[in-house]
Amino acid sequence: MRETPRPRETAADSGSGLPQRRPGRAFAHTGADGSGTPHRSDGRPPHTPRGARRTDLAGHPGTIPPVPGWPAPLVSGILGLLAVVFALITWQVAVDGPLLRLDERVGARLFERGPAGLTQVFSDLGGMAVALPVITGVLAYALWHRALRLAVYAALTMAAVPALVIPLKVATARQGPLTEAVNYYPSGHTATAAVAYGASALVLLALPRPAWLREASWPRTWMMPVAAILLTTATGIGLVLHGYHWPLDVLASWCLGPLVLAPLWWVSCRSRRRSSSRTPRC
Repeated sequence: MRETPRPRETAADSGSGLPQRRPGRAFAHTGADGSGTPHRSDGRPPHTPRGARRTDLAGHPGTIPPVPGWPAPLVSGILGLLAVVFALITWQVAVDGPLLRLDERVGARLFERGPAGLTQVFSDLGGMAVALPVITGVLAYALWHRALRLAVYAALTMAAVPALVIPLKVATARQGPLTEAVNYYPSGHTATAAVAYGASALVLLALPRPAWLREASWPRTWMMPVAAILLTTATGIGLVLHGYHWPLDVLASWCLGPLVLAPLWWVSCRSRRRSSSRTPRC
């Protein structure tokens, strides 16, 4: 049987030298000229300089893939739950149900508790004298950035507060605590605070920040929504402790606020997506 001849080894092939490169194998991604310099099919350099990376609206380097935000089913579920709670409270107020007896007992234990001056300051956060200048300044900032659509939606959202609250007050005619006056449900101050500060946070999140704010290390995108929630919560607590509203009046407005803000939240998310592909998804 004839053996297959083997290639003869040379002095260069034997010994302790490094293995030679073979085209088409492990170095398939080297340049065509055999220089050994890796190349990319898209023509980009192997490393993107740090200064050339695209950043998000907060000035931080973008991530690939985008960081997922709140999924739509979760948001829809939360809004649906708030709508159910709001409808339940409104029904109990309209029919003078047993939930109002519990509300009155709880309120009687909370009224005139805490420092009167501090609770008054908290209550005033929902007044038009405080909330209106805040949302007006944010709208002016949006117009300065030519975000006309965003500013219009925010203004309509703010206008929806009296359009919804006043008819409910007249229809329910609930008597207020520590007074014989009526039309106290739901709390207009709480709804004003929720929408004014919530709308301000949504608009600011969709707009680019100033250079001095982008360079700072402490600002984060979650700080504006948290500030809006804290201001709204403080408003409701102050109204109850000072004796201006029953607890259910405040709770109903806490539920109503996100429902009113939902269209603006959707527009804000779309604006953030259009501004930068690196922006986290809403």
